[in-house]
Amino acid sequence: MDLLAQCQSMGSQLDHAAKRVLDAIVRGNKILCCGNGGSSADAAHFAAEIAGRYLNNRPGFPAIDLTASSSLVPALINDFPPAEVFARQVQAMAAPGDVLVVFTSSGNSENILLALEMANKKQMETISFLGRDGGKCRGLADVEFIVPHNVTARIQEVHQLLYHTLCEAIDPALIQLANDTNR
Repeated sequence: MDLLAQCQSMGSQLDHAAKRVLDAIVRGNKILCCGNGGSSADAAHFAAEIAGRYLNNRPGFPAIDLTASSSLVPALINDFPPAEVFARQVQAMAAPGDVLVVFTSSGNSENILLALEMANKKQMETISFLGRDGGKCRGLADVEFIVPHNVTARIQEVHQLLYHTLCEAIDPALIQLANDTNR
């Protein structure tokens, strides 16, 4: 199975995801990201590319890694069912028009499923990076990238290629937006 060849067929999804992310940022909305294990690193990485920079120096834009708070995440897991860790943050921090970007190589992570459900309640845009057959999360996001492989490492490698391609697509527009608004 040639995963890189399959990525070429995801051009339409990349265009839709880029439009959703850019439109949200132009409106003044934010990007929220989450994932588990290695996928949490992908969520943090994607948020850093938006809030920091990708290839070119530019001002940052609002992107929040929901896996990162060293006091909030364990407090939520202690006080509430652990599967609610991301949904509670989406409920607390998100506004209509924000974008939730989720990563799960299985597609079956309950905390990601609940986050997507909460995002839909909050009238957010949603983008999912899934693996295998998309699992229980398949069909819940506005834009889905499903990597049809059973090896987690391969799925995460393709996810990284996809979100870097997404960053490369939006970076020039973010630079232009920064220049137009003199950020």
